[in-house]
Amino acid sequence: MAKQQEELFTAGAIAKNLAASPAAVKKAITELKIVPAAKKGACTYYSPDAVAKIKKAIK
Repeated sequence: MAKQQEELFTAGAIAKNLAASPAAVKKAITELKIVPAAKKGACTYYSPDAVAKIKKAIK
């Protein structure tokens, strides 16, 4: 059976989901030193675990 692929989010999508500014999300990513789960071209994608950490840092 194939492993189910988890959903990944860009910084912009995270900002939209958390109703926060993209700058606040990027600042949290930098301060927490979160490593992207994937990178495609210039876009970086973050896991749901990273989103939870970012949410906690912003609130």
